Amino acid sequence: MTLAANAFKQSVMTRWFVIGFVLIILTPGCARIYRKMTLNGQTQGTYYAITYYDYEGRNFRPDIDSILMAFDRSVSLWNPQSILTRVNSNDPNVVPDQWFTDLFYKSKEVSEKTSGAFDMTVGPLVSAWGFGFENRLSMDSTMVDSLLQFVGYPLVGLENGKIIKKDPRIRMDFNAIAQGYAVDVLASFLESQKIRIFLIDIGGEVFARGVKPDGSKWRVGIEKPAEDPSDDRRLKAILDVADEAIATSGNYRKFYEENGIKYSHTIDPSTGYPARNSLLSVSVRADMCWEADAYATAFMVMGLERSLKFLASHPDLDAYMIYSGNSGELRTEMTKGFKKILVEENEE
Repeated sequence: MTLAANAFKQSVMTRWFVIGFVLIILTPGCARIYRKMTLNGQTQGTYYAITYYDYEGRNFRPDIDSILMAFDRSVSLWNPQSILTRVNSNDPNVVPDQWFTDLFYKSKEVSEKTSGAFDMTVGPLVSAWGFGFENRLSMDSTMVDSLLQFVGYPLVGLENGKIIKKDPRIRMDFNAIAQGYAVDVLASFLESQKIRIFLIDIGGEVFARGVKPDGSKWRVGIEKPAEDPSDDRRLKAILDVADEAIATSGNYRKFYEENGIKYSHTIDPSTGYPARNSLLSVSVRADMCWEADAYATAFMVMGLERSLKFLASHPDLDAYMIYSGNSGELRTEMTKGFKKILVEENEE
């Protein structure tokens, strides 16, 4: 064999060795196909919907239902034996767990940053106005003033593992942040199981991790405010999201009318009355769902102008706001960051 022919043979053999080596590496990977898993259930008086991709196709429903039940035993107002219910009842033997403690400090943080627009002690007013689990009271200025003395986040503290109240009649309510926090709890669980692609939705509070196997982002809709709570649900905007949370707060589903006045479930802690401004709905984008959830509520209290001013100095948050124009038409405002995830906006 000539020198040239021998060199050619060695070159071919080397090439096949390299190709064979690549096939040995890739073949096991090619055999690992993602399986799409979908779970649906009930929690916190609403639904949960979870989609995730897992090579092993594991079913995490028992784990997730167990986590959500334990979460209710910590911070649910509807569970008579929950830690929150016992704190509100001034049980001297109750000890806050980690979830309760986290929510307490996170609530305080948002309250301080929003000058009290978000307040975990507003619960008695929410119930009195007819949006809790107690019967609606006959509300007038005297009743509002009597309840306001028990509202204010500086009135509660956490010292040595115990909740300290300045008045035993103060009651706490995590409803404006707990749903988003529960989403984060489930996200942490899935990540602990090496799940890197998922979408968690609890009652419209959403967290998306990664992009889908085909490279596309997760698609999330924002509901169009309705004139009547029974109206069909329609989308106002569609978003593409990945590695971020979206939470929405609105006053168009939970309200009632009395003597020609519309009362919404968003209560302003500073006045004791339902918030009255042009905002109909606020959707917030944040890194964590508890943040998105809490700030969406705070912005509904603050109104359009105050919220936009706040967002200008907090670039870690983005928002999409639907409000009523001077003639009653629907109008929108959004931050620059929100425009980056907006795919489509319905102008109708």
